[in-house]
Amino acid sequence: MRKLLHTRQVTCQGYERDDGLWDIEGRLSDVKTYDLRDGDGPVRLPAGQPLHLMTLTLTVNASFDIVAAQANIARAPNAECKDIPPAYSALVGLRIGPGFIGAIKKRFKGPLGCTHLSELLGPMATTAFQTLWPHVARKHREQNALDLAAGKTPRLAMLDTCYAMRSGGEVARMRWPMFHRANGIADSA
Repeated sequence: MRKLLHTRQVTCQGYERDDGLWDIEGRLSDVKTYDLRDGDGPVRLPAGQPLHLMTLTLTVNASFDIVAAQANIARAPNAECKDIPPAYSALVGLRIGPGFIGAIKKRFKGPLGCTHLSELLGPMATTAFQTLWPHVARKHREQNALDLAAGKTPRLAMLDTCYAMRSGGEVARMRWPMFHRANGIADSA
């Protein structure tokens, strides 16, 4: 037997804008199945009402540079929580890619940020890649065609990015036989 006590929902959505940019929106909510009280006092938050309800929107360009950031805290357990959203404008200028999460942890460490808003940034980063992938893939195909025409070996964007896409795996053998390495990872370019 078990009893549900808490539900955290994280939803991330990616939007293509008319101006050539993309918006990545993250939303986090925490809901308890029981009334929250301060000690033996009155109910502070009824069961089923969000304890946390926060959103973060990043606007990114085709290079994954953050060009705008807006945070909002609609619900939080402490009034002071609503003071931190402007700090997330410090995301502007960062690039989503290698080192991004480390930069987030440094920039919004401890009292410099909100744990919940900062936690949203990991799933939002992967949502950005999923959202921009058609654009990125087209650019890679164009560059690969130029490389082949120039007699250069093309670079595959997905090769060796995870276990399934490893150069020694079945996906590489089927999709990219010229890059398949039966014993491991392809030579890095």
